[in-house]
Amino acid sequence: MTTTRNDARTTVEVDQVVRRFGDRTVIDGLDLTISGSEFVVLLGPSGCGKSTLLRLLAGLDRPDGGTVEVPTQRAIVFQGDRLLPWQKVWRNVTIGLDRAGAKERALDVLAEVGLADRANAWPKTLSGGEAQRVALARALVTEPDLVLLDEPFSALDAITRLHMHDLVQRLHQRHGAAMLLVTHDVAEAIALADRILVMNDGRIASSYDVGLSAEDRRSSQAREDLRGDLLADLGLAGRH
Repeated sequence: MTTTRNDARTTVEVDQVVRRFGDRTVIDGLDLTISGSEFVVLLGPSGCGKSTLLRLLAGLDRPDGGTVEVPTQRAIVFQGDRLLPWQKVWRNVTIGLDRAGAKERALDVLAEVGLADRANAWPKTLSGGEAQRVALARALVTEPDLVLLDEPFSALDAITRLHMHDLVQRLHQRHGAAMLLVTHDVAEAIALADRILVMNDGRIASSYDVGLSAEDRRSSQAREDLRGDLLADLGLAGRH
């Protein structure tokens, strides 16, 4: 069962959730709590249930057992930008926003992601990084309490990806929404997370609080120790 709550400061609560597809159990008695404006990153091998969990939190799927409690106001950013090619950028941002002043609100969030000058552009004229920034703006335009990010940077080149990390950090600090990011990238997890969860066989196998400064996240022995622990949990010990 999935329920929503209106209190912006409530936590995400997942209790003993099960999700099956035919004879296959993808999520098996999973527990998860996300508090306040926490930034949580979820790592795990392909097929472990990461994206299924995000879909449950987004309300795009229903559990077969257990309970999911999430804020009423939430948004999701997918791996692909999913922009409508027949709508200009600002109109893509306002999809799902039904209120007076929607265009002005769209222009505000486009300015936040550095695309104020692209508001009237067509999606086909955007670079990959620009398109994902529009997707972020669309997620933020409703002022959600929870933002779900399903590998949104995986198709971007390395430099653009680093710029997107900086942008997401700034937006997280400014808006204060709880964020849950699914990724396969250990370096990305360390760069962004307050807490890193490793998922395996449909459950949370391990959890790490990332108490590192911005400088230590880039280069420190503590960073390397955390990286080594995460790689070991992922069955990749000894990789560099």
